[in-house]
Amino acid sequence: MEPWFHDLSVEFRAERRQGCKTPRGSRVRRAGMFVNRMPRYEILSPDAITVLDTGWRRLLTEIGVEFASPRALRLFADAGQRVEGEVVRLDPDFVLEQVAKAPREFDVQARDPERSLHIGGDHMAFGAVYGPPFIREGEVRRDATMDDFRQLAMLTQTSGTLDSAGGVICEPNDAPLDSRHLDMVYALQTLTDRVYMGNVVSGENARDTLEMSAILFGGRKAIEETPVTISLINCNSPLRWDERMLDAQFEYSAAGQPVVLTPFLLMGAMSPVSIPSALVQQIAEALAGIALSQLIRPGTPVIFGSFLSNIDMQSGSPCFGTPESATGLLCTGQIARHFGLPFRSGGALTSSQMPDAQAAYEGLMTMLPTFLAGTNWVMHAAGWLEGGLVASYEKFIIDLQLLEMLQQEFTPLEIDEASLAFGAHEEVGHGGHFLGAAHTMERFRTCFYRPFLSSSQNYERWMKGGAQDTAARAAEIARTRLAEYEPPPLDDAIRAELDDYVARRRIELGD
Repeated sequence: MEPWFHDLSVEFRAERRQGCKTPRGSRVRRAGMFVNRMPRYEILSPDAITVLDTGWRRLLTEIGVEFASPRALRLFADAGQRVEGEVVRLDPDFVLEQVAKAPREFDVQARDPERSLHIGGDHMAFGAVYGPPFIREGEVRRDATMDDFRQLAMLTQTSGTLDSAGGVICEPNDAPLDSRHLDMVYALQTLTDRVYMGNVVSGENARDTLEMSAILFGGRKAIEETPVTISLINCNSPLRWDERMLDAQFEYSAAGQPVVLTPFLLMGAMSPVSIPSALVQQIAEALAGIALSQLIRPGTPVIFGSFLSNIDMQSGSPCFGTPESATGLLCTGQIARHFGLPFRSGGALTSSQMPDAQAAYEGLMTMLPTFLAGTNWVMHAAGWLEGGLVASYEKFIIDLQLLEMLQQEFTPLEIDEASLAFGAHEEVGHGGHFLGAAHTMERFRTCFYRPFLSSSQNYERWMKGGAQDTAARAAEIARTRLAEYEPPPLDDAIRAELDDYVARRRIELGD
């Protein structure tokens, strides 16, 4: 290193230490949700859209969709659709008439009004992992507990990038099966002040979610005027909507709460192996579910859902972070916009068993097209591991770092006269350096994004600090954030009413 560069580097680092450095693991509160104003990456030609359009129409009319719900079958029959047993053969034009009733964009209120969400358009909302029955913490893989659920909700609350803790952040196996949904909804409502997802295991669980939401937000009328929860309704692909999910859909749609109608497609298992055939099946299943929501309550908000990847054709295991899933994600964004609907897809998905390099590159393989497609509702944005079987504390933090960096990358560059820094050239001249220039000294604290997880230390300092890898640093940050967690304020009367409701319902459910 040249002596002059060494001296200035020391001076520059000293300046940084005075006011710039962000403590590792510190919390950053972001005002509002992320708005993606970058151009969308669209890969389907008009001719391709036409071919897909022909395909989904044929699926609905010739094969049909199975609805395992007498209520759903009656609604379709009353609307003039052909019902044969549990199979409904749908008129595509009728389906499009129903889809047109759904709003292109809508709002969802959070307990903290500053954390309320706008779903659709250029807005992107991010939620934590959903559904894992297991937890990984360091080297230990074990059953998830209610304490894990609460701690992951608390980590969400400390995040500046997550808009929602999601719903089933993990499946708390130590809580009674019949009443654990009460504990989960209660934790989401009290430990966070953000939009949460409703329970969809049954219609009864959905009703409990709605009752508790009405307590939190001032009554049923208030939550019907502006929704407060988003719920995931999965299709039992191929081409079947099962009774339990449909019962939950009836409750939420009747209450005007948005539902994410999501085909669950692993190509080679739940759909044919070609991407175009999977896209056609996805359209048919999603639009059929959306049509049902509009029959239940015209104008109720919906989200076009996509969970599209493939299996390993040798082992049959699900694969995530694949090129095929990325291509399907980009296509889905274009398709949803074609139908004028907000859409859900993406996340930091991986098949890896550990928060390692595979987890990182597979997560990026899914999160990058998530941004390129402008996904509106992003589940599994933090913590997903081992094909969704595991929620990982370390992966949670790693994903937050990735999410922060992508939000920074997808913020449009501002170019104006000041940013051209002509005066800095006048000051430095030829063959000089810009470390001590006035333009640099005025901006060095904020000119570049500073990652909270990455290490840029030299080798000697890194070794002296314990030679921690990314996972070890992430675990330390998770512990720090949990230690510093502060619950958002909640009115004592509302908390007491929620407590009473949970206690009463727990007895009624036999736990």
